[in-house]
Amino acid sequence: MSVNALYDYKFEPRDKVENFNGMQLLYVLWPNHLMFCAPFALLVQPDMTFGAMVEEILKPATASHPDSANADFLEAQWLLNDEPFTPDVDASLKDNGIDHKSMLTVTTPGLNGLAGAGF
Repeated sequence: MSVNALYDYKFEPRDKVENFNGMQLLYVLWPNHLMFCAPFALLVQPDMTFGAMVEEILKPATASHPDSANADFLEAQWLLNDEPFTPDVDASLKDNGIDHKSMLTVTTPGLNGLAGAGF
Protein backbone atom coordinates (compact mmCIF):
# COMPACT_ATOMS: atom_id res chain seq x y z
CA MET A 1 0.00 0.00 0.00
CA SER A 2 1.45 3.35 -0.98
CA VAL A 3 1.54 6.35 1.30
CA ASN A 4 0.82 9.91 0.20
CA ALA A 5 2.42 12.74 2.17
CA LEU A 6 0.19 15.66 3.03
CA TYR A 7 2.98 18.10 2.21
CA ASP A 8 5.97 18.43 -0.12
CA TYR A 9 8.17 15.68 1.27
CA LYS A 10 11.81 16.12 0.27
CA PHE A 11 14.72 14.20 1.68
CA GLU A 12 18.13 12.94 0.70
CA PRO A 13 18.07 9.11 0.55
CA ARG A 14 20.73 7.61 2.79
CA ASP A 15 20.92 4.31 0.89
CA LYS A 16 22.44 5.72 -2.30
CA VAL A 17 25.25 3.64 -3.76
CA GLU A 18 27.67 6.51 -3.10
CA ASN A 19 27.23 5.88 0.64
CA PHE A 20 28.42 2.25 0.51
CA ASN A 21 32.17 2.78 -0.06
CA GLY A 22 32.36 0.85 -3.33
CA MET A 23 29.94 -1.86 -2.21
CA GLN A 24 26.28 -2.23 -3.13
CA LEU A 25 23.11 -3.77 -1.74
CA LEU A 26 21.70 -6.90 -3.32
CA TYR A 27 18.35 -8.39 -2.35
CA VAL A 28 17.87 -12.15 -2.76
CA LEU A 29 14.56 -13.97 -2.29
CA TRP A 30 14.29 -17.77 -2.02
CA PRO A 31 10.56 -18.49 -2.52
CA ASN A 32 8.93 -21.37 -0.62
CA HIS A 33 11.50 -21.00 2.15
CA LEU A 34 9.68 -18.69 4.51
CA MET A 35 11.91 -19.62 7.40
CA PHE A 36 13.51 -16.50 5.92
CA CYS A 37 10.54 -14.12 6.09
CA ALA A 38 11.92 -11.52 3.70
CA PRO A 39 14.55 -11.24 0.98
CA PHE A 40 18.12 -11.22 2.21
CA ALA A 41 19.76 -7.79 2.06
CA LEU A 42 23.35 -8.55 1.18
CA LEU A 43 26.31 -6.20 0.98
CA VAL A 44 28.37 -7.21 -2.06
CA GLN A 45 31.26 -6.02 -4.18
CA PRO A 46 30.07 -5.20 -7.73
CA ASP A 47 33.21 -6.76 -9.23
CA MET A 48 32.86 -10.15 -7.48
CA THR A 49 31.77 -12.98 -9.74
CA PHE A 50 28.26 -14.33 -9.57
CA GLY A 51 29.69 -17.72 -8.62
CA ALA A 52 31.66 -16.19 -5.76
CA MET A 53 28.55 -14.40 -4.51
CA VAL A 54 26.69 -17.73 -4.41
CA GLU A 55 29.54 -19.66 -2.74
CA GLU A 56 30.80 -17.00 -0.32
CA ILE A 57 27.63 -15.09 0.58
CA LEU A 58 24.38 -16.81 -0.44
CA LYS A 59 25.21 -20.35 0.66
CA PRO A 60 26.35 -19.29 4.14
CA ALA A 61 23.29 -17.03 4.48
CA THR A 62 20.91 -19.92 3.71
CA ALA A 63 22.86 -22.64 5.56
CA SER A 64 20.48 -22.73 8.53
CA HIS A 65 17.62 -23.99 6.34
CA PRO A 66 17.44 -27.80 5.99
CA ASP A 67 16.87 -27.49 2.21
CA SER A 68 20.12 -25.59 1.74
CA ALA A 69 22.23 -28.76 1.78
CA ASN A 70 20.36 -29.94 -1.33
CA ALA A 71 20.10 -26.57 -3.05
CA ASP A 72 22.11 -26.19 -6.24
CA PHE A 73 21.90 -22.43 -6.60
CA LEU A 74 24.10 -22.36 -9.69
CA GLU A 75 21.64 -24.63 -11.53
CA ALA A 76 18.54 -22.94 -10.12
CA GLN A 77 16.01 -20.74 -11.89
CA TRP A 78 16.74 -17.05 -11.49
CA LEU A 79 14.88 -13.77 -11.91
CA LEU A 80 16.61 -10.40 -11.92
CA ASN A 81 14.20 -7.61 -11.02
CA ASP A 82 11.26 -9.93 -11.88
CA GLU A 83 12.64 -10.77 -15.34
CA PRO A 84 14.01 -14.20 -16.37
CA PHE A 85 17.76 -14.24 -15.89
CA THR A 86 20.54 -16.69 -16.72
CA PRO A 87 23.62 -15.67 -14.77
CA ASP A 88 27.14 -16.01 -16.10
CA VAL A 89 28.82 -17.49 -13.02
CA ASP A 90 32.28 -16.37 -14.12
CA ALA A 91 31.27 -12.75 -14.85
CA SER A 92 31.08 -10.03 -12.24
CA LEU A 93 27.79 -8.97 -10.71
CA LYS A 94 28.13 -5.69 -12.60
CA ASP A 95 28.71 -7.51 -15.91
CA ASN A 96 25.62 -9.64 -15.18
CA GLY A 97 23.57 -6.43 -14.98
CA ILE A 98 23.21 -6.60 -11.20
CA ASP A 99 23.47 -3.14 -9.71
CA HIS A 100 22.74 -1.38 -6.41
CA LYS A 101 19.49 -2.62 -4.85
CA SER A 102 18.81 -5.22 -7.57
CA MET A 103 16.43 -8.01 -6.60
CA LEU A 104 17.35 -11.62 -7.39
CA THR A 105 14.79 -14.39 -6.96
CA VAL A 106 16.13 -17.94 -6.93
CA THR A 107 13.84 -20.95 -7.32
CA THR A 108 15.19 -24.40 -6.58
CA PRO A 109 12.88 -26.94 -8.25
CA GLY A 110 11.93 -29.83 -5.99
CA LEU A 111 12.80 -27.93 -2.81
CA ASN A 112 9.67 -26.47 -1.26
CA GLY A 113 10.64 -25.82 2.32
CA LEU A 114 10.22 -27.94 5.43
CA ALA A 115 8.02 -30.97 4.64
CA GLY A 116 7.02 -29.25 1.39
CA ALA A 117 5.10 -26.63 3.38
CA GLY A 118 6.92 -23.58 2.03
CA PHE A 119 8.62 -22.84 5.33
